[in-house]
Amino acid sequence: MDIYNELESRNLIAQSTNYDKVKDILNNEKIVFYLGCDPTADSLHVGSYVQLMLVSRLQKAGHSPICLFGGATGLVGDPSGKNSMRRLIPKEEVEHNIECFKNQISKFLDISNVKFVNNADWLCDLNYIDFLREVGTCFNVNKMIAAECYKQRLADGLTFLELNYMIMQGYDFFHLHNEFGCSLQIGGSDQWSNIIAGIELIRKKTQNEVYGLTSNLLTNSDGKKMGKTEKGALWLDPNKTSPYEFYQYWININDSDVVKCLKMLTDVDLKTISEIENLKGKEIIKAKEMLAFEITKSIHGESEANKARSVSSKIFSSNTMPKEAPTIIVDISDFQENVPVLDLLLISKIIPSKSEGKRLITQRGISINEKLVSLDQKISKESLEKGILVKKGKKTYNRVICKN
Repeated sequence: MDIYNELESRNLIAQSTNYDKVKDILNNEKIVFYLGCDPTADSLHVGSYVQLMLVSRLQKAGHSPICLFGGATGLVGDPSGKNSMRRLIPKEEVEHNIECFKNQISKFLDISNVKFVNNADWLCDLNYIDFLREVGTCFNVNKMIAAECYKQRLADGLTFLELNYMIMQGYDFFHLHNEFGCSLQIGGSDQWSNIIAGIELIRKKTQNEVYGLTSNLLTNSDGKKMGKTEKGALWLDPNKTSPYEFYQYWININDSDVVKCLKMLTDVDLKTISEIENLKGKEIIKAKEMLAFEITKSIHGESEANKARSVSSKIFSSNTMPKEAPTIIVDISDFQENVPVLDLLLISKIIPSKSEGKRLITQRGISINEKLVSLDQKISKESLEKGILVKKGKKTYNRVICKN
């Protein structure tokens, strides 16, 4: 199967400019392409991993990737998909985040054939008046504010700072095209308007044709973004989302999302995946285990994936808590006597609020050491020193132990 058809078969392609031409060059030529990453956090998340899988597959097909870090655009903030203006990140934080991104991306790609660049190297030194004269005349404000990436922000009030984001990203493509012969930009489908802006800028300034390709966002069968947990995003950094938590997320996804995630996020061959599509009931559990293992292995390594699978198997087969299981250490020094169960669940972050805790307990959704708890129950400090097994719902287990 050629690379373009494989990407389509894996549900990785959302949109493409000049479909026939892009398909032809990806299948029959060797091109330079780029993916931009704004360093808004110190770790990539699983939504970013979809784009990295796209980069990896294009690289294996012989194309040369550029990974662009938004040292400048990260200081402005992408308004795409946001109802309010992003937090302005300090320059030092942006630079730290870029180093974190480099380390993570290097695990997934052949770095001997990856060029890492930072758009601060060209955007930060531009003369404002010269930039306006060179680029500003190529952008029509009416078209810009009609773009999907600005629609949500218009309702709240789009700032002039944010309006510049599209121009900056468009200039990135223009710069990479001139400097490295880059002819394709890829990104999530929410970046379509920004990608088109760069293509149009290059056409107006050079008369050259370049191309854009976007990947589907990772969504569930209801159309909602996947990769959110009660603790926030599903991070690729093991210090932010442990390999066990990461593994458990995929074990617990809806049955209807398993095949799509196998296609988009793993290297499991399409023939094997097609055999899974008709599985139902208990049979789908094995497919979930395959998904959880394969993606955890890709991100955290085979050793951590094996460990996560082993711990998960022990917990669910015997309802016991093995020593390798996820442990939450709590500080109960504020409590003179035994700890009320709602307070314990809150400080351990097993529940986001006491109201949610009350709902779960009332609905028989919380047990400690395999016994359902009551709202007025208190947990002895002695038992917390030894460690207790807290089960939330049917699938979430944690050992909770107090600080010495």
